[in-house]
Amino acid sequence: MSIQIFILSKLMEDNNYPYKLKKQLSEPIPLDELGGLTESKLYYHFDSLAKKGLIEPVEIIKEEHRPDKQVFAITDKGREALPKLIYKMFEQAEGIKDMVVGLANMKYVDRDQVVEILEKKLKTIKDGWERISHFEQVKTGKESETIREFLSGYLSTKTEHTIEWLERLIIHIKQGEI
Repeated sequence: MSIQIFILSKLMEDNNYPYKLKKQLSEPIPLDELGGLTESKLYYHFDSLAKKGLIEPVEIIKEEHRPDKQVFAITDKGREALPKLIYKMFEQAEGIKDMVVGLANMKYVDRDQVVEILEKKLKTIKDGWERISHFEQVKTGKESETIREFLSGYLSTKTEHTIEWLERLIIHIKQGEI
């Protein structure tokens, strides 16, 4: 989904073709490699978006001794779908790392709606932690003590870290900084 949001957001700015977007992703930081985005994946997502009617080919650039470049534009249906895809991304995200493309495209969504989604996610995490945090007080036999302490420390640290950064993110969005 994040690749398709990336493509649609780039096409909101200007018509484009897959190879050019791939090149933009690889410079100056190789984000394409870090995200495992191959050229074939990018072409696949362009094709998928075109089949859904969210983008359409508008031009073919022909260059001597080079493959033809099919230029795409976003459709009205694509403009309408982009915010919905971004909201869905925030809803399905398991962590902030899964929200990066949505955060980079906040200009296409209602900030209050994103905050609402994130606050709901934060409440779910806090409620879940409240239910299982008593795990630290569970008495176990000597053979299980080390694993209980390890898991308790790991889960506690991870959950507290997640809550802290999600709270910070919500504040930044509310203040219009992201």
